[in-house]
Amino acid sequence: MPAPQDEVERRRALRQHRAFASGLLVLAAVIFIACSAWQSQGEAPGWVGYVRAAAEAGMIGGIADWFAVTALFRHPLGIPIPHTALLPKKKDQLGTALSGFVGENFLNAQLITEKVAGANIPQRVGQWLAEPDNAALVSREAGKLTANAVRAIDPADAEALIKTQIIDKAAEPLWGPPAGRMLEQLIADGKTEPAVEAVIGWARTKVYGMEETVVTLIDDRMPGWAPKFAKSLVGERVYKEVVEFIEDVDRDPDHEARHALRRFISQLAEDLQHDEVMIERVESLKADVMGSDAVQGAAADVWAAFSRNLIAAATDENSVLRVKAAELCVTWGTRVQEDPTLRDELNRRLTGVVSFLADNYSGEVTAIISETVERWDAEEASDKIELMVGKDLQYIRVNGTLVGALAGLAIYTVSQALF
Repeated sequence: MPAPQDEVERRRALRQHRAFASGLLVLAAVIFIACSAWQSQGEAPGWVGYVRAAAEAGMIGGIADWFAVTALFRHPLGIPIPHTALLPKKKDQLGTALSGFVGENFLNAQLITEKVAGANIPQRVGQWLAEPDNAALVSREAGKLTANAVRAIDPADAEALIKTQIIDKAAEPLWGPPAGRMLEQLIADGKTEPAVEAVIGWARTKVYGMEETVVTLIDDRMPGWAPKFAKSLVGERVYKEVVEFIEDVDRDPDHEARHALRRFISQLAEDLQHDEVMIERVESLKADVMGSDAVQGAAADVWAAFSRNLIAAATDENSVLRVKAAELCVTWGTRVQEDPTLRDELNRRLTGVVSFLADNYSGEVTAIISETVERWDAEEASDKIELMVGKDLQYIRVNGTLVGALAGLAIYTVSQALF
């Protein structure tokens, strides 16, 4: 239905055209009456008969077409003549017929698939996307859609989804056995050696910076009667031995200390999988971690950061996301143009989807038409339809008056010529 401002304009135009058609009918009636009066006085010239015949036939044609047009929407003059006010009476049948017509002629699976297949849509889409300007347009519009979709999501719903589907799901299974199996696989792949090196490097760094601490510790542990120089010598000697030990471990890839670290990691992988005490410790740690305020409040922080960054990337034409989207469009469009096998496959899939939709959902689509028409108020629907097409229907009345006048004139002329 038209917008309110358009409806006002349509009603004004309908009144004007209706007034013109009615005025033409009144004019024909006035001419007929004037000619009839003139002829009744016996002094009218011969041409008056021709004018009178034209006006009479035009008046009859105008009245007939006025009746026909009016009978579509209401009872003429309010008289309930049979087969008038057709639209209010036949509204439901009209909706059913219209839905059937649309279903048979527009949503026919064979017709639609033939049209889609002949349109060569993949080739056209690929050619269009291969243009950088068009690819940039797609990237821009997709970015707007993405940003608007993210803004439309209720943060509370997003946070609840993150918490239930990620945080809570992560806390459900036992952590120990999976961690043990993962560690065991890392050991088998030789991926734990960096951890061994990291421990040795950490120990080396600590030892190099604790000479004073070692000497002081030795001094405190030695008897008070020992000479001070002896304490210093012992402390320095102990520190030197520790440094030499660490350096040996650092240089020798087959050092026993390294093997001890590897055995510890292997035993840890075993304990994480099979030692109930270790598994319980990990579960206790998991409960502490997952129950902490930091983790429980992480959903809000995760969604805030994710949504903010995604919106920023989607709206920034120079972002990696937007640039990659445009490049992907150009690449895909070029490939579709150059690869006939891909085009055929896309065309086959497209026609398959269209055929499936037409076969399975055309009834639902056409049912919308009939159901919508059935819900219309009969009088209001008739008024709205007349508002949409009534202006054009008034030309039928005008044509009826003019054509009737010409036909009457022609008949009268032939009659005069013959008789």
